[in-house]
Amino acid sequence: MKLFSALIALFAISASVWAAEPIEVKLWPSGAPEKPGFKSEPEKKIVKEPSDGVVRLTNVTEPMITIFKPEKPNGAAVLVCPGGGYSILAYEHEGSQVCDYLNTIGVTGVLLKYRVPRRDPNDPSREPLQDAQRAMGILRHRAAEWGIDPQRIGVLGFSAGGHLTVMLSLHANERTYTPDPALDVDDATPNFAIPVYPAYLVDKKDAYQLLPGFPVTKKSPPMCFVHASDDSWSATASALLYMEYKKQGIDCELHIYAKGGHGFGMKKKGLPVDDWSVRAGEWMRSMGLLGKE
Repeated sequence: MKLFSALIALFAISASVWAAEPIEVKLWPSGAPEKPGFKSEPEKKIVKEPSDGVVRLTNVTEPMITIFKPEKPNGAAVLVCPGGGYSILAYEHEGSQVCDYLNTIGVTGVLLKYRVPRRDPNDPSREPLQDAQRAMGILRHRAAEWGIDPQRIGVLGFSAGGHLTVMLSLHANERTYTPDPALDVDDATPNFAIPVYPAYLVDKKDAYQLLPGFPVTKKSPPMCFVHASDDSWSATASALLYMEYKKQGIDCELHIYAKGGHGFGMKKKGLPVDDWSVRAGEWMRSMGLLGKE
């Protein structure tokens, strides 16, 4: 009997580990839409010496999403967009580690591996936005399969990924590729968004005015902004976009920490900014996005 019980327990543990294995899904089964003549070197990790503990990916030509399922899902999901200046992806402290945190509050974390480096210096978010739009389509198509409420899918991103978060929120249905009804949806607008130290919203030479291209309307999704006052990409970007939200009367929240700099992600600095993810989780809960508890 004891042996039987031990085997049952071992099977349960094995099944739990297997169930928790992340799921990888290619965004473009027939190949991502690239401009004619585009060529890229093989995908690789950039290793700095001495190591700074940051995992950097570049030369991404096969974008995908990786689904991290929580032990006790509440139906909410968040598409996580790492930063990296549209040149690399900071894949752990602005990616997989964020998904791990989301899992602790019952949220399905969906890590977006979007195309880098930038193809067009004048339009750096073109291909990443295509990838994010397609990712939202796949998530809504397969929501039931993954235990996700299609009306509680948000997006969270850092730096360039924060810019991508804003672009997806405000330009979700402006396509520069031919949609596939089996993979895309008519409305790819996320249900909520969390831009964390978003870049490219203001000019570094004039940080007190939003750049063109960020129209907030009554249909824009609720946002929770996170920034540090001593960030090289000015926190005025988040404050200015927050003000545009206020003008439209849309639910929003703004956290500007005194210290934290740029690129903190899930790194611990021994500062109040370390708890930004907790504040974001509280915002999601206050908005009813975590379901009935």
